[in-house]
Amino acid sequence: MNDPSNLVGLTATVPVEVVFAAALKPVDLNNLFISSPDRDGLLSQAEQAGFAHNTCAWIKGIYSTVMNQGIKSVIAVTGGDCSNTLALAEVLERRGTRIIPFDYPIDRSRVSLHKQIGRLAEALGATGQGIEKARLRLDRVRKKLKELDVLTYRDGLVSGFENHLFLVSSSDFGSDVDAYEIRLDRFLGRARKRSPAAESIRVGLLGVPPILDGIYEFLESLGCRVVFNEVQRQFSMPFENSDLVERYLEYTYPYGIGPRIEDILRAAGERKLDGLIHYTQTFCYRQIYDIILRESLPVPLLTIEADRPGKLDGRTEIRLESFVEMLKMRKTDFP
Repeated sequence: MNDPSNLVGLTATVPVEVVFAAALKPVDLNNLFISSPDRDGLLSQAEQAGFAHNTCAWIKGIYSTVMNQGIKSVIAVTGGDCSNTLALAEVLERRGTRIIPFDYPIDRSRVSLHKQIGRLAEALGATGQGIEKARLRLDRVRKKLKELDVLTYRDGLVSGFENHLFLVSSSDFGSDVDAYEIRLDRFLGRARKRSPAAESIRVGLLGVPPILDGIYEFLESLGCRVVFNEVQRQFSMPFENSDLVERYLEYTYPYGIGPRIEDILRAAGERKLDGLIHYTQTFCYRQIYDIILRESLPVPLLTIEADRPGKLDGRTEIRLESFVEMLKMRKTDFP
């Protein structure tokens, strides 16, 4: 782990250019929690501290991660993400953590977002020149992530899980852009030399990155490939706009379901998706969006749900298997 005094925890994706411009190291607390070898222990620690059993596992995991890693500063996304973050931020603040709030404006206002980025820069000590320099540096890496995504859905050279791992970690670039880019370059070099994957059922995975282990591997064992990781792709900021504010206005996740539906519909056509799997986190208000997704998307959709990290349970495996079989039959009937 890096020196905690130089780390800034993130409860969700923020304009990470500002953090790097301040010569600080961002660390996505969600990624730090889910990659821990003792995830159950972190959840138990939070529950012993008073968090209710029906509080989202991600919130509990973030709390214990901050406490255990000694992270002194946290950017709490208090608008456009989990509503529980508001209370979590107050608890962490009472424990001595410096909380820097960041709000994505619900009305998707450029003026409001510009002000929020300005406040974040002031709080961290970043300059406009430094932010632009960081943007140009990250854009070089993001261009390579776009290639990785194309190698996934067009060329069949990158698995859904590999796609997930690189895109989900682009929220903080592993706290070290140079090391991240080296890993990415090496991976792309190997992937370009692979033989394309066999033709299979093509699906998109919607919603927050799943807390379940093994979902990608299980789907592949059924002859099904994930060629669209909706939210993880958004983390990589795959947008052409060079204006920082506009770029984070294009980022769909914080602004309600409308922009997400537009993005999913484009992906369904471009990536020739046979079906969609919507992962929902237990006790999360975003579960309600499943209603709108079902009403708005013309592609077959299966919703799965989980509470705590762990392996796929038998019931979910059966539902996934039945869904893939249905997609295979549908593809045979309507090629």
